Amino acid sequence: MGERTVDWDAATYDRVADPQEEWGREVMERLQLAGDETVLDAGCGSGRLTRLLVDRVPRGRVIGVDASESMIALARENLAGYGDRVELRVGDLTELELGEEVDAIFSNATFHWILNHQRLFDRLFAALRPGGRLEAQCGGEGNVAEWARAIEAAEGDERFAPYLRGMPASHYFASVDDTRHRLERSGFDVERVWLQNKRYVPPEPREFVRSVGLTKHLARLPKELHDTFVDAVLGSMARPLTLEYVRLNISARKPA
Repeated sequence: MGERTVDWDAATYDRVADPQEEWGREVMERLQLAGDETVLDAGCGSGRLTRLLVDRVPRGRVIGVDASESMIALARENLAGYGDRVELRVGDLTELELGEEVDAIFSNATFHWILNHQRLFDRLFAALRPGGRLEAQCGGEGNVAEWARAIEAAEGDERFAPYLRGMPASHYFASVDDTRHRLERSGFDVERVWLQNKRYVPPEPREFVRSVGLTKHLARLPKELHDTFVDAVLGSMARPLTLEYVRLNISARKPA
């Protein structure tokens, strides 16, 4: 079964997700394309990076999949001018069934929201044609450690605990070794898996954390507690808010 989907504030995310786009461009540069491929954007979000992928394949097409209906709705608006060169679908990547094989898979800032990485890699492997590439980046082991501790502390607050008690993990920051093992178990030839440190100071800290880091928590809390919860998490963080990211990078290929 797929994991429970929580919808996102797509408009705010699209506005504040500058670091995700910047780092995603770096990942995309690793994906060598001739221009006529069919590419899967696994976790396409609002389409900011999908647009760049479409430009990279002027004689090809891009399939964008995201679990959030609001993200796909906004992506359809953002990519309306590309016609049938872009196909956008709402879907759980752990249940991915494209009905065709793609030449390459790109993913940015998505895999850490999925708890079952083995199932994820199995489905991505099945979606690739023989010889197809996977280039991805997501949160890795040690990602935003101070931020994670602040959230954990707020979860235990008596104001929020009744709503958050029993909540499944909101993310999974995998290690290099575990990721390599799972990729190989799915059948991939793994070229490289590595961690990369990134630092980001959000210019709009409240809007950034609401739309990027706390979506699953806020979905379980009454609306009148949303601002209070955000305050509780931010209150134990340094000023200005500085997020120490650890990005997990994946370069792999399906054997030809």
